[in-house]
Amino acid sequence: MRVLGFESTTAEVIAGQDLTGRVALVTGASAGLGIETVRALAGAGATVYMLARDQGKLEAALAMLRAEALPGRIESALLDLADLAQIRSAAAHLLEICPRIDLLINNAGVMACPQGKTAQGFEMQLGTNHVGHFLFTGLLLPALKAAGSPQRAARVVNLSSAGHRFSAFDFEDPNYEQRPYDKWQSYGQSKTANVLFSVGLDARLSAHHVRAFAVHPGAINTELGRHMDENDMGKILASFPGGKMAFKSIPQGAATSVWAATAPELEGRGGLYLEDCHVAEAATNETMSGVQPWAIDKQAAEQLWQLSEQWVGQDFGG
Repeated sequence: MRVLGFESTTAEVIAGQDLTGRVALVTGASAGLGIETVRALAGAGATVYMLARDQGKLEAALAMLRAEALPGRIESALLDLADLAQIRSAAAHLLEICPRIDLLINNAGVMACPQGKTAQGFEMQLGTNHVGHFLFTGLLLPALKAAGSPQRAARVVNLSSAGHRFSAFDFEDPNYEQRPYDKWQSYGQSKTANVLFSVGLDARLSAHHVRAFAVHPGAINTELGRHMDENDMGKILASFPGGKMAFKSIPQGAATSVWAATAPELEGRGGLYLEDCHVAEAATNETMSGVQPWAIDKQAAEQLWQLSEQWVGQDFGG
């Protein structure tokens, strides 16, 4: 059994794997962890669709990866997770060209941004990080089910964060319509939603050979932190035991996503929160690792699923 951990990279995780013939979609693929995730999967032979909302950045990232002459085929498509209408259009297009999807890595996200709203009026972090991915994943379920089999399930990987510790999901006022907006509390709520979505999705789809995982990638210096200032960094450091935080490189940061998507040892499992290329333990006050109980609560996962279906106006059943 291979030993992986905090310092493991995508190259170590994917070593020896052959993904030829498998189709993967990666959201937020025009920068940072998204690019590295695409590189790892295409490097193992997969056909990978890079999805992002900025046409220019997406084309530049696509050109860079194609220049690396990776074994797998790499394509791209626009996806704006802050607009449900565009999500529906993108999903319809992808279903036409990808009747089978083996791996869906919901990597895109925003963090600690100023208060704002998506096209349909959801609070920006919740709307982008959770609601957009909920609809996109739901629309792609036919292709995920088509790819899954008893021998090898299709997998959905939702990027969460240790930041889910900042807040449970507030079912009374999720969009900050009554309470004052707190950007870190909002981020925490959206990351809790990512875990709850993974729990709910896995419960519904495991019988169809589709498994779901939530991932904490670690602390990485990427564009995700573009809204942070010195005060924000001070608050984050203060939340860590001893006021210290260990950062990962981008290949290390993307490693757990790639592990969640491809690790043979996860076959037959799902609905789990992963970190440092292993299944996380329960959170404690001594460290920032582990998963909070509110994020894996099955009742809360079901409640969020029902609410999310109401928000997007569509029943995805199971």
